[in-house]
Amino acid sequence: MEQQPEIIQQALGFAQQGWDIAEGWLLSPAAWSQFAILVVAFLIALWVTRKLRPILTKLLTPAEDQNGYLAQARRFVLQFVPLLLPLIAYGLTGVGENVTRSVFGSGAVIAFGNRLILFLAVRILVKEVIQDSFLKVLGKYILIPVAALHALGLLALVTAKLDATVVPLGNLSFSLLFLVRFAIVGGAIFWLGRWSNAQSTALIQSQKEMRPAMRELATKAAEIAIFGIAFLLLMNIMGISLTSLAVLGGAIGVGLGFGLQKIASNFISGVILLLEGQATVGDYVELDGGEAGTIVKMTARAAILETFDGRWIVVPNEDFITTRVVNYSDSGSANRYEAPFSVSYDTDINKIPAIIEAAVAKLDFVLEDPDGPDCELRGFGDSGVDFAVEFWVNGIDDGKNKFTPKVLFAIWNALKDNNIEIPYPHRMVELKGELVTRSE
Repeated sequence: MEQQPEIIQQALGFAQQGWDIAEGWLLSPAAWSQFAILVVAFLIALWVTRKLRPILTKLLTPAEDQNGYLAQARRFVLQFVPLLLPLIAYGLTGVGENVTRSVFGSGAVIAFGNRLILFLAVRILVKEVIQDSFLKVLGKYILIPVAALHALGLLALVTAKLDATVVPLGNLSFSLLFLVRFAIVGGAIFWLGRWSNAQSTALIQSQKEMRPAMRELATKAAEIAIFGIAFLLLMNIMGISLTSLAVLGGAIGVGLGFGLQKIASNFISGVILLLEGQATVGDYVELDGGEAGTIVKMTARAAILETFDGRWIVVPNEDFITTRVVNYSDSGSANRYEAPFSVSYDTDINKIPAIIEAAVAKLDFVLEDPDGPDCELRGFGDSGVDFAVEFWVNGIDDGKNKFTPKVLFAIWNALKDNNIEIPYPHRMVELKGELVTRSE
């Protein structure tokens, strides 16, 4: 044994202690009584859970069309129904522990059973209750191992070992226990910040009386405030002095002056865009660089454009300030488009404008204000006389609406109804000189 590594010696020592405890329990009537109480308490908890769980599920499940605060609260509480079994068992064994301690003066077996039930509750919480992916990973790799160590009675020992193990980082040093606590507390705080940010965003976006740009600006301001408070709260809980971050702040300032100036420029440009409201979510824009699409999201660094073929284009906010931007939407204003067509040279072109304008005006999406359909003569082409009809619509002539194809269909039908020929290219070949034929 003395020649074995220290960690193996400690493991064998813990195993011997566990065997001694188990042997003592096997030979103790009080231990058997406590074990019986544990089994009875678990069976009672299982029976109560089977009777009570369907009732609670029915009471806490709202209708699918209900989305009010009360319905959301009921759905939130419903997530914790799987914890019903370990909670009831924990309560019953707690009562049993008090009884056995008063009768036998010992409750070690029930205390161990309580820790096992607590471990079961933690496992159910991570596996079935928690839905957030980040919290699930945090629970799987930190919370469940901590609960297992607590159930085995090794948590205090492992905590002391982690606290004694120091990791040097230059002039700073941290214990492993500090790093574990920092990960747990930081993860919980920033998850809470993310949840708070989602709730505040939903609340702000529901204020329809605010301009879209102001809603976006308020959302970004709330996000910065929430995560700023979360950071300060984490530093305060972990006992980290903010003055120790002065060097880091200076490094960030130097980085902004050199490598991060583009990010700072895009951030300030995003604030200007939100304040001015010249381009906001839902607008269809086209930039000088050729990027065009509907703004579906505006972040602190860039705007996300969605094209009509479903692709997303990330455009830095600075491009909206330093380049020319064409906004086709402008909060739903009308836009003018034109549909070109041609007619044969044999046509009386004086009748064309009245026929086409009347046909296009019948389309339900064509506006009369600010101006109705206007058919104009554009030129004399190689194969026919070129016309174009201008029309006004609400929205963009692409994507779901497809205004121009419908207008072209109306033009085609109107010309056909009036026996007007739509030309196609003609070519005339002229042969000069005498045609020579050969005979065999």
